[in-house]
Amino acid sequence: MADQTIAEALLLGVIEGLTEFIPVSSTAHLLLAGHFLGFDSTGKTFEVLIQLGAILAILTVYFARLLNIAANLASDARTRRFVAGVFLAFLPAAVLGALGHGFIKGVLFEAPLMICVVLIIGGFILLVIDRLPLTPRYNDVMDFPLWLCLRIGFFQCLALVPGTSRSGATIVGALLMGTDKRSAAEFTFFLAMPTMAGAFVFDLYQNRNVLTVDDAVIIGAGFVTAFIAGVFVVRYLLDYVSRYGFALFAWWRIAVGTAGLIGLWLLG
Repeated sequence: MADQTIAEALLLGVIEGLTEFIPVSSTAHLLLAGHFLGFDSTGKTFEVLIQLGAILAILTVYFARLLNIAANLASDARTRRFVAGVFLAFLPAAVLGALGHGFIKGVLFEAPLMICVVLIIGGFILLVIDRLPLTPRYNDVMDFPLWLCLRIGFFQCLALVPGTSRSGATIVGALLMGTDKRSAAEFTFFLAMPTMAGAFVFDLYQNRNVLTVDDAVIIGAGFVTAFIAGVFVVRYLLDYVSRYGFALFAWWRIAVGTAGLIGLWLLG
């Protein structure tokens, strides 16, 4: 295995960890970076499986909160509603993702031009949403009603198109339906756990017969740096968006999408 491949995997892991929980589309960043680096993973599994590092980042930062939720699940109706809400939000993308797995991995993951365009469009949408004079009705994820959680789940389905951003789609949906910015971002943290864990297990199962030991080493390298970078983002993102909103991420999407289009035009 070439040292260059390990170095690329470490770099892509950092990109995954830094972008998974902000509304810029980690998948788009991984696919575009991999395209220009010439990094080609077996069955495009690397881009999905290193998300386990980001999942563990949430578990590390939110361990006490998750432990409290587990302890109160049997006795507290509010906690049970919250857990049920996360499960409801998870279902739409889980079903559509499983049904469209072949098309998503075989067609959409191989379309860098489309990914760049979606990044740019999503950036402008995020700018508009960030500036709308919305009046929040919900500021605590524990109080989200079930109907709201399910609708956020339908918004998450948009992220099956690379470049849309899972966190971006759920945050935009939550804001439009009455949440504040902090609780919208926090809900996407909780929703990430079953969504990304499900994608990990399903993709690993689908590619169990083609992955090799070399693939496992590369995925492991990306996993470690994704975890480290993810912990940093989870710790500080909520305070940032509460204070400054999402404009920075919108402009970043536009810049990356534009740079990608230029790169494709110049380099192919």
